[in-house]
Amino acid sequence: MPLAHLDRPFDYLVPQALAADAVPGVRVKVRFAGQLVDGWLLERAERSDHPRLAYLDRVVSPVPVLAPEVARLARVVADRYAGSLADVLRLAVPPRHARVEKDVLAHAAASEETAAASEETSAASGEPTALAEPDGTAPTAIGKAAGTGPDGNAAAGAESGDRPALPEPGGWRDYPAGPALLRALTAGRPPRAVWSALPGEDWAARYATAVAATVAGGRGALVVVADGRDLDRLDAALTATLGPGRHVCLSAALGPARRYRAFLAARRAEAPVVIGTRAAMFAPVDRLGLVAIWDDGDDLHAEPRAPYPHAREVLLTRAQLADAAALVGGYARTSEAQLLVETGWAREVVADRAVLRARAPAVAPTGDDPQLARDPGAATARLPSLAWAAAREALRAELPVLVQVPRRGYLPSVACADCRTPARCPHCAGPLALPSAGGAPACRWCGRVAAAYACPECGGRRLRASVTGARRTAEELGRAFPGVPVRTSGREEVLADIPAGAGLVISTPGAEPVAAGGYGAVLLLDTWAMLTRADLRAGEEALRRWSAAAALARPAAAGGRVVVVADGALAPVQALLRWDPGWFAARELAERRELGFPPAVRMASVTGSPAAVADLLAQTRLPDGAELLGPVPADGERERMLVRVPRARAAALAEALHMAAGVRSARKAADPVRLQVDPLALF
Repeated sequence: MPLAHLDRPFDYLVPQALAADAVPGVRVKVRFAGQLVDGWLLERAERSDHPRLAYLDRVVSPVPVLAPEVARLARVVADRYAGSLADVLRLAVPPRHARVEKDVLAHAAASEETAAASEETSAASGEPTALAEPDGTAPTAIGKAAGTGPDGNAAAGAESGDRPALPEPGGWRDYPAGPALLRALTAGRPPRAVWSALPGEDWAARYATAVAATVAGGRGALVVVADGRDLDRLDAALTATLGPGRHVCLSAALGPARRYRAFLAARRAEAPVVIGTRAAMFAPVDRLGLVAIWDDGDDLHAEPRAPYPHAREVLLTRAQLADAAALVGGYARTSEAQLLVETGWAREVVADRAVLRARAPAVAPTGDDPQLARDPGAATARLPSLAWAAAREALRAELPVLVQVPRRGYLPSVACADCRTPARCPHCAGPLALPSAGGAPACRWCGRVAAAYACPECGGRRLRASVTGARRTAEELGRAFPGVPVRTSGREEVLADIPAGAGLVISTPGAEPVAAGGYGAVLLLDTWAMLTRADLRAGEEALRRWSAAAALARPAAAGGRVVVVADGALAPVQALLRWDPGWFAARELAERRELGFPPAVRMASVTGSPAAVADLLAQTRLPDGAELLGPVPADGERERMLVRVPRARAAALAEALHMAAGVRSARKAADPVRLQVDPLALF
């Protein structure tokens, strides 16, 4: 039950007819308050402290889909985020797909019958029987399935003849601590690392090597990435390293049937490794030995449904509970990852400066005011002369050029050409945008066309661009570099890779395709759009986006150049110039400590109507040292209050907020309140 005051287990009697199927982890139906509701069987016990119990109504499925370690993790995550166990289990276990479940059970029964028949044949002949695998690979002796432990589950190759060969360090040799990390994983120890990847690094191959080391040590691994494109890269790298059939992919994009089939494969320990997007952070993994996350600063790792857990925090919690290794990697570094390093919970894995200089492209800043007078082509392309020259040289060398633009569309933001007042919709006050060169301005919120728009300040009817989108940039660059192929990568179509040769790629952040051999030039335009956002993480996010694009450039010795259109004195730009994400993360964390912002402290936001927020806070016994900040306006008629506590009081704050929410739900309070612990956005 998702209601906060019912967030506890309830006891039921198990009828004799259901005793065999009623095992911990199965889905059940029970009577609760006169209604038949869904439930999870968490534990079987001989007795109960309650004198009168209702009977279990039925077992929905005999498959124990909720693993004991996942149930324990879900409780810990719910407590950390002031949520309910029901909400976390909804995220942890995908909805049941009866047909898939029936197919899996039928296949398992057939496999058991085949194994039993083979054992009988082997016993009669006195010799082990070898059966060819379905894919025609070498036969496996029947008796105990290769790669299984004493309970019949896959043991990641431990105590079996199919143990993978110990992986070669490969690219991890570029990092002084890299080989030691692999040795610890192979030995079954739980190292914890924060990895700053080099420019041009094949991060998927490095993760595959770390996973292979864990598997060679007899344990399983779980890796979470931000999106489907990263998942495809990691999938290919693991297939090349471990071989086919040794890992399971989990993603909400798979669809209900395929996702549930993949989940059951993970639950049945059919492979030692599980990879996926945010949906995989609770995936069951047999003998978990490594949890890893790539690019933990990506906001796609934050769950948008209650209780709003972040994949990084869930994985680090799993590492703590399972005594497993943890690997947090990226081209940039978040303040949260820096905190792990500074507290000693994890060690940083970074390359020497000599290796970095050999691998990094040449990075140069330029001011926001284009120096266009010397080159009419640069004026046409809306580029500073330095960026224009870098693009021209790369194209002459038959190398591709990447142009990162922070907004998609044509002109996603326009203003009055006379007084520069932002153009707003007359109906809803939303921002107006131009969809194309000949299109009429339309509202980005309500979609209404404002063909007869007149500025309310000066009456002007001419519009100018406030922000130039990817499509408009592609149009301008196509005119500036005639005869050069122009490709766009963004929301409508995201390119995975592009061929070698001269060409222009206009991309929004996060959609940059990989170029064969690397880009000759990477241009980072309109940087102010990211740097000036009213967000605590604006600088951190800008550096993360720039680093991801700059990492695709060729090394400086091979002609790779990166031009960032921003003031070189800014801290994020300095971090990019020196390619030193650790320095920027340490600086950012120090400033947040001084100002009292996460992750140096723990914060929770309470959002709802003013009366509902005041009611919940009145019911909350805040821990010592708690500070109330606000209220500030939220969307619509709602307001938002922030509660700040030292990190040592984080658990007490979450418990207090959950108990207050329970009081309101027990009273059946009409106005809902949204509770978020460690929200990504504070303002």
